[in-house]
Amino acid sequence: MELHADLNQRAVLDSKALEWTPSPLPGVERRLLDRRGGEVARATSIVRYSPGSCFERHTHRGGEEILVLDGTFSDEHGDYGAGTYLRNPVGSSHAPFSTGGCTILVKLQQMHPSDQQPLVIDTTQSVWLPGLVSGLEVLPLHAYGSEHVALVRWAPGTMFQPHGHPGGEEILVLTGVFQDEHGTYSAGSWLRNPPASVHQPWSDAGCTIWVKTGHLPATQGPDG
Repeated sequence: MELHADLNQRAVLDSKALEWTPSPLPGVERRLLDRRGGEVARATSIVRYSPGSCFERHTHRGGEEILVLDGTFSDEHGDYGAGTYLRNPVGSSHAPFSTGGCTILVKLQQMHPSDQQPLVIDTTQSVWLPGLVSGLEVLPLHAYGSEHVALVRWAPGTMFQPHGHPGGEEILVLTGVFQDEHGTYSAGSWLRNPPASVHQPWSDAGCTIWVKTGHLPATQGPDG
């Protein structure tokens, strides 16, 4: 299956408007954002666990990155409430479940094999840092090579300068409304700006976004 698989193309989706599709296990459903491959795939998805649902133990051949959006996500290593950011590196394994139900952002098979640092960050208890412009706050989550992951909080009326993304940019709007010269993106919007893209973002109403930069290969197309 190929869905928004050409990483050189811009993609914009309202994830909340997408249909939930079943996974191989009962009670676990997905909204597919991008995907390249079959059931085992390079994929970005919003995944919903109904209360009491579980996934069988599996190994992450290409790593797994998670942001818990609501509820509590669990595995044999712990319980992770809303706002928790997790990284399970290449070769790791677990058996996830959710007792009360949860919704998570999941990225699969997108980690460098040498990036072996597992992470569990409770962003609700973390310290935010001043951003590059007034009204902007940043919570760094992870960096490896050119890849950087963070939460960014925009106060109402904040504007950033025009800038480029040599290694691309990916955004999930968590709260509020994010904007740039290409459009207006409410909570639940997912954007992928390709390598070498340029924009000038701002937020009239204020927002919080999950953002990842520097992770998209400039020559990667639908056929590799």
